[in-house]
Amino acid sequence: MKPTAVAANLQNNSMDAAAVKPDAGSGAVIRSSRICHLVILSTAFWALVLYSCMHGSDGGVVPVLSFKPTAFSLPKLPVLSIPIGRRPPSEQTPASVAQVNRSVTAPADRCAGRYIYMYDLPPRFNDDLVRGCRALSPWMDMCPYLANCGMGPALGDEGGVFQDRGWYATDQFTLEIISRCRMERYECLTGDPSLAAAVYVPFYAAMDAGRYFFNTTSTRDALALDLAEWLVRRPEWRAMGGRDHFMVAGRTSWELERKADVDEEWGTKLLTLPAIRNMTALILETSPWDRDNFRGEVVQSWSSLAIPYPTYFHPETAADVVAWQEKVRAAERRWLFSFAGAPRRGSKKTIRAEIIRQCGASSRCNLFDCGSGASCYWPGGATRVFESSEFCLQPRGDTLTRRSTFDAILAGCIPVFFHPGSAYTQYTLHLPGDPNSYSVLIQHTDVTGRNASIEETLSRIAPEAVRAMREEVIRLIPRVVYADPRSTCVDFKDAFGIALDAVIDRVAERRRGAAIDGEH
Repeated sequence: MKPTAVAANLQNNSMDAAAVKPDAGSGAVIRSSRICHLVILSTAFWALVLYSCMHGSDGGVVPVLSFKPTAFSLPKLPVLSIPIGRRPPSEQTPASVAQVNRSVTAPADRCAGRYIYMYDLPPRFNDDLVRGCRALSPWMDMCPYLANCGMGPALGDEGGVFQDRGWYATDQFTLEIISRCRMERYECLTGDPSLAAAVYVPFYAAMDAGRYFFNTTSTRDALALDLAEWLVRRPEWRAMGGRDHFMVAGRTSWELERKADVDEEWGTKLLTLPAIRNMTALILETSPWDRDNFRGEVVQSWSSLAIPYPTYFHPETAADVVAWQEKVRAAERRWLFSFAGAPRRGSKKTIRAEIIRQCGASSRCNLFDCGSGASCYWPGGATRVFESSEFCLQPRGDTLTRRSTFDAILAGCIPVFFHPGSAYTQYTLHLPGDPNSYSVLIQHTDVTGRNASIEETLSRIAPEAVRAMREEVIRLIPRVVYADPRSTCVDFKDAFGIALDAVIDRVAERRRGAAIDGEH
């Protein structure tokens, strides 16, 4: 029987039933009849729906399992109008339950894996050294250079050499003050060392070393030994034996890794102390023979990493960097090459005398001879020379490296090295792996033997290659400058940020190694 016939039959039966019932004023009878009528109609309706769902519009059978509960199959829950914050503490939803009931997932911890715990060292290790700034160097008064979180006095535009802001007369040995100020504003500082990815030790090693260079070794080493003794007693140190600790020292390894307790030898033995060797030390230049390469080729247990010398530029934001990059990109470079520095008379370690001779004899070289009355301590002087040159000669300084390399890069000038240890084996975190992309290497033996003309060598480089190298140098600028440590809106990865990432990665690798060793 078709559904229409079923419905008609049910309707006729209901009408016949109503006809035989008495209608003499019995309200009960009328209500019962209406209820029955509604029941019959409802039954007919749902029978029709069931038949349609089972057979479909094309006569095919539709499985009954395709039915899903309707939205009306569950009763609505009453809405509680309890003001937020007025529920008694005993009736508040437990935190674990409340988390489950949230419709929006809580944001991930952006500091996870990046928390840093910073020691509050006794002031003798840092603040007292600043207060005694007049005794920090036998050659100069360091007090003015400790201003502005170690950046030194603010500079003007120096006659158009610099921009209006972000430029300071920064001494290369104040990096540890700059770093401490930066860490004090680090967004992921924690007071819980168990959460820390690394532990920072704000010791002013460069200042301590500089004040006692001409004293006995016992005097030079006193504060460093005191620091090591203080650290090893700390529970934070014992957690990993100091392998998760790091420090910044604005000196080279030559000044901090004295090998023997002999007064005639230079520097302190800070980085050779057994406890300190467990740490990571970020210094201006690492030792070429006692070095942990950081890329897995461990030669000794020294753990120092080379980071750039500080320059005069300390931008607050990426916009400051971009503005400076545009300035040096548009600079008119009238000179093929230049040299800024003083001769090292009597030294067999450098080729400066020959460099100065060749530069002085060339009409295409700008010589800024610091030994002839010109002041290389005037920030604008050397920078003006570098901004007007295609190539800047960078021989070794008192050690393998020199600050002038980074001053030249900052000015968009392509550095010319005479020894691979002056940059290529040092600043692997901050400079490209391909040295030919941003620099030129002329072997120092070729120059000292007068077998190579610096001018001829540089003249043979194609103009397209020069432009590509200069563009790469300009691209490197944010990676080799230290942002203003007082800024709370540093929005680019600077030299310190890159070094900090390397420390965090190193500590994480050490933890993984310790975990694997513990499993065996």
